Formats: sequence, structure tokens, C-alpha cells
Amino acid sequence: MEPPQQSIAQEKMRLQEHLLLQQQQESQQSAQSRSPASGSNTVPMTEEDLESSPVHSQLSPAEDQQSPAYSPAAPSQQFPAYSIPRVPVPAPVYNTPRSPTPPPYSGPSTPAQEPAPPEESQAGGPKPPPRYPGLPALDYRLYNPPLFDLSPDKTAIKSTAAHLSTSADALVAIIRQQATVPPKPQIHIVGRRGASPTSGRVDFSIKLNLLPLLVPDDPRHRIDYLRCVGPGEVAFRGGSKPSTQPEVEGDGSLDAWAAKFVADTASVKAFALERVVVNLDVDWLEGQIRKLVVGMRYPGTVAVSFPVTHSRVVVQNPDRVNKFITSVTGFFAGKRKYEVVKAVWPFATMPKGSEGDGRRCAVQSEEVWWREWRGPIRYAIATKRNGWVTVEDKLEALMEGTPSTTPADVDWGPDY
Repeated sequence: MEPPQQSIAQEKMRLQEHLLLQQQQESQQSAQSRSPASGSNTVPMTEEDLESSPVHSQLSPAEDQQSPAYSPAAPSQQFPAYSIPRVPVPAPVYNTPRSPTPPPYSGPSTPAQEPAPPEESQAGGPKPPPRYPGLPALDYRLYNPPLFDLSPDKTAIKSTAAHLSTSADALVAIIRQQATVPPKPQIHIVGRRGASPTSGRVDFSIKLNLLPLLVPDDPRHRIDYLRCVGPGEVAFRGGSKPSTQPEVEGDGSLDAWAAKFVADTASVKAFALERVVVNLDVDWLEGQIRKLVVGMRYPGTVAVSFPVTHSRVVVQNPDRVNKFITSVTGFFAGKRKYEVVKAVWPFATMPKGSEGDGRRCAVQSEEVWWREWRGPIRYAIATKRNGWVTVEDKLEALMEGTPSTTPADVDWGPDY
């Protein structure tokens, strides 16, 4: 009977050979099914390696039953375990995610995010009005809409579209739409020298736009409104002359006046919307301007005016033949005028001098505006400008300082 240690060693050797042959068979099958370029983690043994192995047969069932259980805790000192060399396989290279932060001084990685247009514009409806940074939030398309013509002096737009004279609903809709934009109030300052205030050499002629003073940045703070003529108020009520008659049935609303205009059978008739500015103290502003010019020792005559453009919207019935025939017919037979509605754009809630009663300005008061524009106006007059004084002049005065314009600095030249 063999010693126990020798029997255990033979048992372990046979098990190692059994495992080795099994790995060899699996490796050969894998090598046959793969291409040479696919790679493998094990190296199959050659026939010479197999012949040089200590054992070539598997355990018989009888020997397997007589052999004691294999214990890995008792390694053999005589037969070291056979290890199969492995070929190192490089780790797979994955695409690392790109950092969402762009490198310094690079352009944007995605287009600028624009606000999504309303659903009605996506469905083919009217597009929303464009917005222009630095300008009041208004729909500027309404100042020169389709089917309307702008007058040469830029004071009125006029349409002879037939549907506006035959449909009260269409007329009311266009009037309410046009009332949402204000007129354009301005200041004109002209200095001239000559035989009369309207002739001679013009030394300076400057203009300023006051429209931004009517539209606050927050639409919720707007104080404009639509107003119809009241009882006993003199206006063009469907005749050729102003009168207090006739009245319309009902509450005298815009709808009632539009219905009366559409029902009028006159050969020439016109319905007008007037945009007006109220509660702006033009007398105080004119006094400040004249005081400024006198302080500059200007030797000529100064004219200060406050014209208003884009102030009227006129709807007239279509021409029967042409414009000439219509004008002749209107001249002899008279034109039926309906000037009964106004779009009121207050500079302030009350006239100047009513601060104690809670006067509130739409944007800023006359005093604040004058403090901001006094320097640019003085500099424009001193440089004898012919054109607009804009926000760029105000920006230069704030960023660079307005140049000195003392009376001694201005050379007005010889009189003639």
C-alpha cells in the first residue's frame, strides 16, 4: 500500500493534467472559430508540450473513488502547479465625452437662443412685432401699414380700401390697432439772421425726438387711452363743418360712430383717428431753450416749435372714377367728415403745476429731461449743427463730457 503523501501527490498531478487538457481543447476550438486577428487570452500547448507533460491520461472511476478529496490548502512541494502564460490585451479605447465648457475666447458652441415665436406665427398667423433694443417697445409696422399711403409731410396715413368703408367691424379693428402706437412729437430750434425771421442765413437748425417720453419701459405703466367725442363737444360729426350735432344712438362709442359712417351714403366721406399728446408743458421747455440761446450771445432770431408727425389715420371711401374726380366732387358737394375719436397719449397724468395732486409722468418730468439734454443741445447750437440731436450726443456727454461752450468760445461770424 502506497504512503498517503505519495498518493495525494499523484492525485493532484492527475487533476492538474485533467484541467490542462480541458483548457487546451477549449483553446483549440476557439482558435478554429476565430480569425488570427481576433486575438485570444490563452496560448494553446503544442504536441511537444503535451508529450513532455508528466501525465497523459485521465483518472479512472475506481481511482477517483479511492483518492481523497482535493484540498488546495495543502500544496505539493514536489510538483509545482503548471501556469499557462497569457498574452496581454490592450484596454479598449472609448470616446471620452467633450466638456460642455468652451475654451477661452472661443465662439459659442451652439447658436444663440432666441425666444420661441407664438403659436399663431408657427401656424401661419400674423407674426409678432420685432423688437429693437434701445427703442420703445412698439409695433413700428403700424406707422406705414399695407393699403395705406404716408403723406409727404409724414403727418398722416390714408387708405381708400373698400372694406374699411363698408364694414363697421373692419373699421373699428383698424382704428383700435392704430391707437396702440403714439404720434411723434418733436422740438425744432432754428437760428437765423436776416431781414425777417423767415429769411436770411440759417446758423443752426436742430431737432429732437420726444416720442420716447410717451412710452414707459414697462407696458403695464402706459397711460394712453382711446376717447370719443362727448355730448355738446364741437367736432366733425359727419358734416363739412364742426358742430355739436348730430349725436349717435347708444353710448356714443366707437362702434356706434363706425356704424353711422358705414351707413352714410355720401359720395365722398372720411373717418379719421387723431393721435394727440397732452400734459406736456411746451411753454416751460421753450422758455428754457430761449434762455440757453440768449446766454450764448446769439445775435440772430430763434424760432422754437413743437411739430407732431404721424398724428392722423384717415379712412376714405374708394374713388368713384379717379382721385381728381373725387377731389372735385368733394370740393363742390362737400366731404362728409367724421373726426370723433382720438388716441390720447399723455406725457403726464396732469398738467405741469399739479404735482401736489399726484402728477405722474409716463417716463420722466420736463425738468429731468432738460437736465439730461441741456448740454447736448448747447453743444449742437455752438457747433452750428443742421440735423438731429440724438441719444449719441447724450452718450458722448455722459462718457466723455460735453466740451465747454461759453459765449467766448462761439464765433457767430459777421452780420449781414
